Amino acid sequence: MPELSLRSMLGCLGSRQPKRRLPPRTSQIASQSSPRRVSSSDISSPEDLSLSVIGSNLHMFTVSEIRDATEEFSKRNLIGKGGFGKVYKGHVGEGLRPGLRAQAVAVKLMDLDGLQGHKEWLAEVIFLGQLRHPHLVKLIGYCYEDQYRVLVYEFMDQGSLEKHLFKWLLCSLPWSARLKIAVGAAKGLTFLHEAEKPVIYRDFKASNILLDADYQAKLSDFGLAKDGPEGDNSHVSTRVMGTAGYCAPEYVMTGHLTVKSDVYSFGVVLLELLTGRRSVDRSRPSREQHLVDWAKPHLNSPQRLGRIMDPNLDGRYSALGAQKAAALAHWCLRRNPKSRPLMRTVVETLEPLLGLDDVPPGPFVFNVPSATADDGGDDDSGATPRRRRGRSSSWDQKHKQRFPNSSIHSDASLDRKTLRNHVAKIQEEGTLP
Repeated sequence: MPELSLRSMLGCLGSRQPKRRLPPRTSQIASQSSPRRVSSSDISSPEDLSLSVIGSNLHMFTVSEIRDATEEFSKRNLIGKGGFGKVYKGHVGEGLRPGLRAQAVAVKLMDLDGLQGHKEWLAEVIFLGQLRHPHLVKLIGYCYEDQYRVLVYEFMDQGSLEKHLFKWLLCSLPWSARLKIAVGAAKGLTFLHEAEKPVIYRDFKASNILLDADYQAKLSDFGLAKDGPEGDNSHVSTRVMGTAGYCAPEYVMTGHLTVKSDVYSFGVVLLELLTGRRSVDRSRPSREQHLVDWAKPHLNSPQRLGRIMDPNLDGRYSALGAQKAAALAHWCLRRNPKSRPLMRTVVETLEPLLGLDDVPPGPFVFNVPSATADDGGDDDSGATPRRRRGRSSSWDQKHKQRFPNSSIHSDASLDRKTLRNHVAKIQEEGTLP
Protein backbone atom coordinates (compact mmCIF):
# COMPACT_ATOMS: atom_id res chain seq x y z
CA MET A 1 0.00 0.00 0.00
CA PRO A 2 1.54 3.24 -1.05
CA GLU A 3 2.30 5.70 1.73
CA LEU A 4 0.05 8.75 1.76
CA SER A 5 1.78 12.08 1.97
CA LEU A 6 0.70 14.75 4.46
CA ARG A 7 -0.27 17.03 1.56
CA SER A 8 -2.53 14.39 -0.02
CA MET A 9 -4.17 13.66 3.34
CA LEU A 10 -4.89 17.34 3.91
CA GLY A 11 -6.18 17.57 0.37
CA CYS A 12 -8.65 14.79 1.02
CA LEU A 13 -9.85 16.45 4.21
CA GLY A 14 -10.15 19.79 2.50
CA SER A 15 -12.26 18.39 -0.34
CA ARG A 16 -15.16 17.84 2.04
CA GLN A 17 -15.41 21.54 2.85
CA PRO A 18 -17.24 24.00 0.60
CA LYS A 19 -15.02 25.87 -1.81
CA ARG A 20 -14.12 29.39 -0.70
CA ARG A 21 -15.36 32.13 -2.94
CA LEU A 22 -13.25 35.14 -3.77
CA PRO A 23 -14.86 38.39 -2.65
CA PRO A 24 -16.23 40.58 -5.43
CA ARG A 25 -14.12 43.50 -6.58
CA THR A 26 -16.40 46.08 -5.01
CA SER A 27 -15.82 44.77 -1.49
CA GLN A 28 -12.20 45.87 -1.62
CA ILE A 29 -12.97 49.54 -1.50
CA ALA A 30 -13.97 52.45 0.41
CA SER A 31 -13.88 51.99 4.08
CA GLN A 32 -11.82 53.51 6.79
CA SER A 33 -10.64 50.08 7.93
CA SER A 34 -9.51 48.87 4.49
CA PRO A 35 -5.86 47.75 4.47
CA ARG A 36 -5.32 49.60 1.21
CA ARG A 37 -6.83 52.97 0.44
CA VAL A 38 -7.90 53.61 -3.13
CA SER A 39 -5.75 56.23 -4.83
CA SER A 40 -6.28 58.49 -7.82
CA SER A 41 -3.98 56.27 -9.90
CA ASP A 42 -6.59 53.49 -9.67
CA ILE A 43 -9.24 55.62 -11.37
CA SER A 44 -9.32 56.58 -15.03
CA SER A 45 -13.04 56.96 -15.76
CA PRO A 46 -16.37 57.86 -14.14
CA GLU A 47 -17.16 54.14 -14.00
CA ASP A 48 -13.98 53.41 -12.03
CA LEU A 49 -14.85 56.17 -9.59
CA SER A 50 -18.43 54.97 -9.10
CA LEU A 51 -17.11 51.47 -8.34
CA SER A 52 -14.47 52.79 -5.97
CA VAL A 53 -16.96 54.66 -3.77
CA ILE A 54 -19.40 51.78 -3.32
CA GLY A 55 -20.11 51.51 0.39
CA SER A 56 -19.12 55.11 1.12
CA ASN A 57 -22.68 56.54 0.92
CA LEU A 58 -21.62 59.07 -1.70
CA HIS A 59 -24.25 60.07 -4.26
CA MET A 60 -23.38 60.55 -7.92
CA PHE A 61 -25.28 63.55 -9.30
CA THR A 62 -25.91 64.58 -12.89
CA VAL A 63 -25.08 68.02 -14.26
CA SER A 64 -28.80 68.67 -14.64
CA GLU A 65 -29.38 67.95 -10.95
CA ILE A 66 -26.50 70.22 -9.96
CA ARG A 67 -27.93 73.02 -12.11
CA ASP A 68 -31.33 72.62 -10.47
CA ALA A 69 -29.77 72.65 -7.00
CA THR A 70 -27.90 75.93 -7.65
CA GLU A 71 -30.52 77.62 -9.85
CA GLU A 72 -28.24 77.36 -12.89
CA PHE A 73 -25.19 78.45 -10.87
CA SER A 74 -26.90 81.72 -10.03
CA LYS A 75 -24.66 84.60 -8.95
CA ARG A 76 -26.86 85.23 -5.93
CA ASN A 77 -25.98 81.73 -4.71
CA LEU A 78 -22.21 82.29 -5.06
CA ILE A 79 -20.69 82.09 -1.56
CA GLY A 80 -16.96 81.72 -2.22
CA LYS A 81 -14.09 81.20 -4.60
CA GLY A 82 -10.73 79.49 -4.15
CA GLY A 83 -7.93 77.65 -5.92
CA PHE A 84 -10.33 74.89 -6.95
CA GLY A 85 -13.08 77.11 -8.33
CA LYS A 86 -16.36 78.68 -7.27
CA VAL A 87 -18.58 77.53 -4.41
CA TYR A 88 -22.36 77.94 -4.54
CA LYS A 89 -25.08 77.44 -1.99
CA GLY A 90 -27.67 74.99 -3.25
CA HIS A 91 -30.55 72.83 -2.12
CA VAL A 92 -31.35 69.18 -2.78
CA GLY A 93 -34.97 68.13 -2.51
CA GLU A 94 -36.55 65.19 -0.73
CA GLY A 95 -36.46 61.97 -2.73
CA LEU A 96 -33.74 63.00 -5.17
CA ARG A 97 -31.81 59.92 -4.05
CA PRO A 98 -32.82 57.09 -1.72
CA GLY A 99 -31.67 57.97 1.78
CA LEU A 100 -30.87 61.59 0.88
CA ARG A 101 -32.88 64.09 2.91
CA ALA A 102 -33.80 67.56 1.75
CA GLN A 103 -31.09 69.95 2.85
CA ALA A 104 -28.95 72.96 2.01
CA VAL A 105 -25.64 72.05 0.37
CA ALA A 106 -22.40 73.69 -0.72
CA VAL A 107 -21.56 72.98 -4.36
CA LYS A 108 -17.93 73.36 -5.43
CA LEU A 109 -17.48 73.68 -9.20
CA MET A 110 -13.98 73.02 -10.52
CA ASP A 111 -12.46 75.79 -12.61
CA LEU A 112 -10.64 74.18 -15.54
CA ASP A 113 -8.13 77.04 -15.46
CA GLY A 114 -7.77 77.06 -11.66
CA LEU A 115 -4.79 76.23 -9.46
CA GLN A 116 -6.16 72.77 -8.67
CA GLY A 117 -7.26 70.25 -11.27
CA HIS A 118 -8.71 66.80 -11.85
CA LYS A 119 -6.10 65.06 -9.69
CA GLU A 120 -6.89 67.22 -6.66
CA TRP A 121 -10.62 66.78 -7.29
CA LEU A 122 -10.20 63.00 -7.30
CA ALA A 123 -8.13 63.15 -4.11
CA GLU A 124 -10.96 64.98 -2.35
CA VAL A 125 -13.58 62.44 -3.45
CA ILE A 126 -11.35 59.55 -2.38
CA PHE A 127 -10.33 60.90 1.03
CA LEU A 128 -13.72 62.24 2.08
CA GLY A 129 -15.46 59.23 0.56
CA GLN A 130 -13.49 56.88 2.78
CA LEU A 131 -13.03 58.94 5.95
CA ARG A 132 -15.84 60.04 8.27
CA HIS A 133 -15.46 62.09 11.44
CA PRO A 134 -17.43 64.83 13.26
CA HIS A 135 -14.60 67.29 12.57
CA LEU A 136 -14.29 66.59 8.83
CA VAL A 137 -16.77 68.26 6.51
CA LYS A 138 -19.20 65.70 5.11
CA LEU A 139 -19.01 65.04 1.37
CA ILE A 140 -22.54 64.18 0.19
CA GLY A 141 -21.73 63.41 -3.42
CA TYR A 142 -20.08 64.46 -6.65
CA CYS A 143 -20.63 64.97 -10.38
CA TYR A 144 -18.20 63.53 -12.95
CA GLU A 145 -19.73 64.26 -16.34
CA ASP A 146 -18.08 65.57 -19.50
CA GLN A 147 -15.90 68.52 -18.44
CA TYR A 148 -17.76 69.00 -15.16
CA ARG A 149 -16.07 68.14 -11.87
CA VAL A 150 -18.34 69.01 -8.96
CA LEU A 151 -18.29 68.26 -5.22
CA VAL A 152 -21.42 68.49 -3.06
CA TYR A 153 -20.91 69.02 0.70
CA GLU A 154 -23.05 69.62 3.73
CA PHE A 155 -23.67 73.35 4.09
CA MET A 156 -21.75 75.01 6.92
CA ASP A 157 -23.87 77.87 8.26
CA GLN A 158 -21.11 80.02 9.76
CA GLY A 159 -18.69 79.89 6.83
CA SER A 160 -14.93 79.78 7.31
CA LEU A 161 -12.76 80.74 10.26
CA GLU A 162 -10.94 83.13 7.94
CA LYS A 163 -14.09 85.19 7.41
CA HIS A 164 -14.76 85.45 11.14
CA LEU A 165 -11.21 86.48 11.99
CA PHE A 166 -10.36 88.80 9.13
CA LYS A 167 -13.46 89.82 7.18
CA TRP A 168 -16.43 90.10 9.54
CA LEU A 169 -14.95 92.96 11.52
CA LEU A 170 -18.21 94.06 13.15
CA CYS A 171 -18.65 90.77 14.98
CA SER A 172 -15.48 89.44 16.57
CA LEU A 173 -15.27 85.83 17.74
CA PRO A 174 -15.32 85.60 21.54
CA TRP A 175 -12.55 83.78 23.39
CA SER A 176 -14.67 80.71 24.15
CA ALA A 177 -15.55 80.25 20.47
CA ARG A 178 -11.89 80.56 19.44
CA LEU A 179 -10.88 77.83 21.89
CA LYS A 180 -13.74 75.60 20.76
CA ILE A 181 -12.68 76.01 17.14
CA ALA A 182 -9.04 75.25 17.96
CA VAL A 183 -10.02 72.07 19.82
CA GLY A 184 -12.32 70.90 17.03
CA ALA A 185 -9.74 71.49 14.31
CA ALA A 186 -7.09 69.71 16.41
CA LYS A 187 -9.39 66.69 16.79
CA GLY A 188 -9.87 66.59 13.03
CA LEU A 189 -6.11 66.53 12.44
CA THR A 190 -5.64 63.92 15.17
CA PHE A 191 -8.12 61.64 13.44
CA LEU A 192 -6.28 61.97 10.12
CA HIS A 193 -2.86 61.37 11.65
CA GLU A 194 -4.02 58.33 13.63
CA ALA A 195 -6.02 56.64 10.87
CA GLU A 196 -4.98 53.08 10.02
CA LYS A 197 -3.14 54.59 7.09
CA PRO A 198 -2.17 58.11 8.27
CA VAL A 199 -3.18 61.11 6.20
CA ILE A 200 -1.14 64.32 6.01
CA TYR A 201 -3.54 67.20 5.43
CA ARG A 202 -0.88 69.52 3.94
CA ASP A 203 -3.10 72.60 3.60
CA PHE A 204 -4.23 73.41 7.14
CA LYS A 205 -5.24 77.09 7.24
CA ALA A 206 -8.03 79.35 8.46
CA SER A 207 -9.95 79.32 5.17
CA ASN A 208 -10.11 75.51 5.21
CA ILE A 209 -11.69 75.38 8.67
CA LEU A 210 -15.47 75.60 8.27
CA LEU A 211 -17.94 76.26 11.07
CA ASP A 212 -21.44 74.89 11.50
CA ALA A 213 -24.33 76.66 13.25
CA ASP A 214 -22.84 75.80 16.67
CA TYR A 215 -19.30 76.90 15.71
CA GLN A 216 -18.17 73.30 15.50
CA ALA A 217 -14.99 73.25 13.40
CA LYS A 218 -14.68 70.90 10.43
CA LEU A 219 -11.75 70.49 8.04
CA SER A 220 -12.48 70.90 4.34
CA ASP A 221 -10.62 70.88 1.02
CA PHE A 222 -8.60 67.67 0.84
CA GLY A 223 -7.24 68.29 -2.64
CA LEU A 224 -3.63 68.48 -1.38
CA ALA A 225 -3.89 65.71 1.24
CA LYS A 226 -1.35 62.88 1.01
CA ASP A 227 -1.08 59.40 2.44
CA GLY A 228 1.55 59.29 5.17
CA PRO A 229 4.87 57.42 4.93
CA GLU A 230 4.83 53.62 4.87
CA GLY A 231 7.16 51.03 6.33
CA ASP A 232 10.49 52.37 7.52
CA ASN A 233 10.08 55.67 5.69
CA SER A 234 10.10 58.70 7.95
CA HIS A 235 8.56 61.12 5.47
CA VAL A 236 6.92 61.55 2.10
CA SER A 237 8.89 63.40 -0.56
CA THR A 238 6.62 65.55 -2.67
CA ARG A 239 6.41 68.77 -4.61
CA VAL A 240 6.01 71.71 -2.26
CA MET A 241 2.41 72.91 -2.31
CA GLY A 242 0.29 74.78 0.18
CA THR A 243 -0.21 78.37 1.32
CA ALA A 244 2.53 80.85 2.16
CA GLY A 245 2.80 81.50 5.87
CA TYR A 246 1.37 78.13 6.92
CA CYS A 247 3.91 75.66 5.50
CA ALA A 248 6.53 74.15 7.82
CA PRO A 249 10.07 75.41 7.06
CA GLU A 250 11.55 71.92 6.57
CA TYR A 251 8.83 71.11 4.03
CA VAL A 252 9.49 74.31 2.08
CA MET A 253 13.25 73.67 2.06
CA THR A 254 13.35 69.92 1.33
CA GLY A 255 9.91 68.76 0.21
CA HIS A 256 9.91 66.27 3.11
CA LEU A 257 6.37 65.94 4.42
CA THR A 258 5.36 64.41 7.77
CA VAL A 259 2.46 64.71 10.19
CA LYS A 260 4.61 67.22 12.07
CA SER A 261 4.27 69.52 9.05
CA ASP A 262 0.56 69.73 9.88
CA VAL A 263 1.43 70.43 13.52
CA TYR A 264 3.42 73.49 12.45
CA SER A 265 0.49 74.73 10.36
CA PHE A 266 -1.79 74.25 13.35
CA GLY A 267 0.56 76.44 15.40
CA VAL A 268 0.19 79.21 12.81
CA VAL A 269 -3.63 79.04 12.94
CA LEU A 270 -3.50 79.04 16.74
CA LEU A 271 -1.45 82.25 16.50
CA GLU A 272 -4.10 83.75 14.22
CA LEU A 273 -6.77 82.91 16.80
CA LEU A 274 -4.72 84.57 19.55
CA THR A 275 -3.68 87.69 17.66
CA GLY A 276 -6.43 88.26 15.10
CA ARG A 277 -3.70 88.72 12.46
CA ARG A 278 -3.12 86.90 9.18
CA SER A 279 -0.15 84.58 8.79
CA VAL A 280 1.21 86.97 6.16
CA ASP A 281 0.02 90.57 5.89
CA ARG A 282 1.90 92.81 3.44
CA SER A 283 -0.07 95.87 4.56
CA ARG A 284 1.72 95.95 7.93
CA PRO A 285 5.19 97.34 8.72
CA SER A 286 7.98 95.09 7.45
CA ARG A 287 8.81 93.67 10.90
CA GLU A 288 5.18 92.65 11.44
CA GLN A 289 4.30 91.17 8.06
CA HIS A 290 5.15 87.56 8.97
CA LEU A 291 3.07 86.54 11.95
CA VAL A 292 5.34 83.77 13.27
CA ASP A 293 8.45 85.97 13.25
CA TRP A 294 6.62 88.86 14.89
CA ALA A 295 4.70 86.94 17.57
CA LYS A 296 7.03 84.11 18.53
CA PRO A 297 9.31 86.15 20.88
CA HIS A 298 6.24 87.08 22.98
CA LEU A 299 4.65 83.65 23.35
CA ASN A 300 6.50 82.37 26.42
CA SER A 301 6.35 85.65 28.34
CA PRO A 302 3.12 86.35 30.28
CA GLN A 303 4.18 89.98 30.63
CA ARG A 304 4.61 90.46 26.88
CA LEU A 305 1.77 88.26 25.66
CA GLY A 306 -0.82 91.01 26.09
CA ARG A 307 0.97 93.08 23.45
CA ILE A 308 0.06 90.63 20.70
CA MET A 309 -3.41 89.49 21.79
CA ASP A 310 -6.24 90.41 19.43
CA PRO A 311 -7.47 93.90 20.42
CA ASN A 312 -10.96 92.91 19.25
CA LEU A 313 -11.15 90.63 22.28
CA ASP A 314 -11.06 93.85 24.32
CA GLY A 315 -9.28 92.05 27.17
CA ARG A 316 -12.11 89.53 27.59
CA TYR A 317 -10.13 86.30 27.60
CA SER A 318 -8.71 83.92 30.17
CA ALA A 319 -5.20 85.09 31.07
CA LEU A 320 -4.17 81.57 32.08
CA GLY A 321 -5.82 80.06 29.02
CA ALA A 322 -4.09 82.53 26.71
CA GLN A 323 -0.71 81.78 28.31
CA LYS A 324 -1.14 78.03 27.90
CA ALA A 325 -2.41 78.38 24.34
CA ALA A 326 0.51 80.67 23.48
CA ALA A 327 3.02 78.22 24.97
CA LEU A 328 1.41 75.44 22.92
CA ALA A 329 1.67 77.53 19.75
CA HIS A 330 5.36 78.08 20.49
CA TRP A 331 5.81 74.30 20.89
CA CYS A 332 4.05 73.59 17.58
CA LEU A 333 6.25 76.15 15.80
CA ARG A 334 9.62 74.69 16.77
CA ARG A 335 12.11 74.51 13.92
CA ASN A 336 12.94 70.87 14.56
CA PRO A 337 9.86 68.83 13.53
CA LYS A 338 10.77 66.03 15.95
CA SER A 339 10.47 68.50 18.83
CA ARG A 340 6.87 69.39 17.98
CA PRO A 341 4.01 67.66 19.82
CA LEU A 342 1.68 65.08 18.34
CA MET A 343 -1.80 66.35 17.55
CA ARG A 344 -3.21 64.11 20.28
CA THR A 345 -1.04 66.00 22.77
CA VAL A 346 -2.32 69.28 21.33
CA VAL A 347 -5.93 68.19 21.98
CA GLU A 348 -5.07 67.08 25.52
CA THR A 349 -3.47 70.47 26.19
CA LEU A 350 -6.26 72.60 24.74
CA GLU A 351 -9.38 70.82 26.00
CA PRO A 352 -8.91 71.69 29.70
CA LEU A 353 -8.70 75.37 28.76
CA LEU A 354 -12.37 75.30 27.77
CA GLY A 355 -13.29 74.94 31.44
CA LEU A 356 -11.35 77.95 32.74
CA ASP A 357 -13.68 80.57 34.18
CA ASP A 358 -11.33 83.50 34.69
CA VAL A 359 -12.57 85.43 31.65
CA PRO A 360 -13.26 89.06 32.69
CA PRO A 361 -16.90 90.12 32.16
CA GLY A 362 -17.50 92.41 29.25
CA PRO A 363 -19.20 95.79 29.53
CA PHE A 364 -22.91 95.63 30.25
CA VAL A 365 -24.66 97.17 27.26
CA PHE A 366 -27.71 99.24 28.20
CA ASN A 367 -29.66 100.63 25.26
CA VAL A 368 -30.82 104.20 25.77
CA PRO A 369 -33.57 105.56 23.49
CA SER A 370 -32.06 108.39 21.52
CA ALA A 371 -33.99 111.58 20.87
CA THR A 372 -35.10 112.04 17.27
CA ALA A 373 -37.12 114.55 15.30
CA ASP A 374 -40.10 112.21 15.41
CA ASP A 375 -40.37 112.21 19.22
CA GLY A 376 -39.76 115.90 19.68
CA GLY A 377 -36.37 115.46 21.26
CA ASP A 378 -34.43 117.78 18.98
CA ASP A 379 -32.37 120.56 20.48
CA ASP A 380 -33.00 123.68 18.38
CA SER A 381 -30.54 125.78 20.31
CA GLY A 382 -27.66 124.71 18.10
CA ALA A 383 -25.50 124.06 21.15
CA THR A 384 -22.72 121.52 20.86
CA PRO A 385 -23.37 118.43 23.00
CA ARG A 386 -21.27 118.43 26.16
CA ARG A 387 -18.39 115.95 26.23
CA ARG A 388 -18.49 113.13 28.81
CA ARG A 389 -16.51 113.92 31.94
CA GLY A 390 -13.55 111.95 33.20
CA ARG A 391 -12.24 111.16 29.76
CA SER A 392 -10.63 113.35 27.15
CA SER A 393 -11.47 113.16 23.46
CA SER A 394 -7.87 112.18 22.75
CA TRP A 395 -8.23 109.14 25.03
CA ASP A 396 -11.44 108.19 23.20
CA GLN A 397 -9.78 108.45 19.82
CA LYS A 398 -6.71 106.44 20.85
CA HIS A 399 -8.80 103.70 22.43
CA LYS A 400 -11.15 103.59 19.45
CA GLN A 401 -8.19 103.11 17.11
CA ARG A 402 -6.91 100.18 19.20
CA PHE A 403 -10.31 98.65 19.97
CA PRO A 404 -12.69 99.74 17.20
CA ASN A 405 -15.29 97.10 18.04
CA SER A 406 -15.47 97.83 21.76
CA SER A 407 -19.00 98.55 22.92
CA ILE A 408 -17.83 101.56 24.94
CA HIS A 409 -17.65 103.49 21.68
CA SER A 410 -21.35 102.99 21.08
CA ASP A 411 -23.51 106.08 21.59
CA ALA A 412 -26.12 103.84 23.21
CA SER A 413 -24.14 101.94 25.81
CA LEU A 414 -23.24 102.33 29.47
CA ASP A 415 -20.63 100.36 31.37
CA ARG A 416 -21.55 98.48 34.55
CA LYS A 417 -20.37 101.18 36.99
CA THR A 418 -22.20 103.97 35.18
CA LEU A 419 -25.39 101.93 35.01
CA ARG A 420 -25.16 101.03 38.73
CA ASN A 421 -24.81 104.71 39.67
CA HIS A 422 -27.65 105.64 37.34
CA VAL A 423 -30.03 103.10 38.92
CA ALA A 424 -28.98 104.12 42.47
CA LYS A 425 -29.77 107.76 41.72
CA ILE A 426 -33.22 106.87 40.42
CA GLN A 427 -33.90 104.78 43.54
CA GLU A 428 -32.88 107.69 45.78
CA GLU A 429 -35.31 109.97 43.98
CA GLY A 430 -38.07 107.45 44.57
CA THR A 431 -38.92 106.93 40.93
CA LEU A 432 -37.92 103.25 40.96
CA PRO A 433 -39.33 100.73 43.48
